[in-house]
Amino acid sequence: MARTQDHPGEQAASDPIRLLAIRESELSVDEVFRSVGDGAAGGIALFVGTVRNHDAGQDVGALGYSCHPSAEDELRRVAEKVVAEFPVRGLAAVHRVGELKVGDLAVVVAVACPHRAEAFAACRKLIDDLKHEVPIWKHQRFSDGTEEWVGAC
Repeated sequence: MARTQDHPGEQAASDPIRLLAIRESELSVDEVFRSVGDGAAGGIALFVGTVRNHDAGQDVGALGYSCHPSAEDELRRVAEKVVAEFPVRGLAAVHRVGELKVGDLAVVVAVACPHRAEAFAACRKLIDDLKHEVPIWKHQRFSDGTEEWVGAC
């Protein structure tokens, strides 16, 4: 059976951007997941980025994120591009700033669409564009005393 775009559930929702934030407090997968729920969505894709204990062959001892004052505006711009490209029913993205420890959630994004393939593709675009275009920087401090700044854009 061929898929049609005749049903309203096949198009993007009128206001699909449900949650965008950059926070110093702990992130919640449940909050992000609940925020994108929609009766017309047959698929929800969720990505959770965590702090790992290594990078580029070195042990990470501490890590912090900081951002430019325009970061939330840029996050909205990225979200709006995803909504323009896919039939998004619900979208959420939350990134943490401040000092984090291994295992902490650094970023949580979710996208709900009528079908799973669209949800996966939209979620992938959302996290990839967030990492490349939103001015959030990671400061890694390694166990050997060295450190580096990693720019997301």
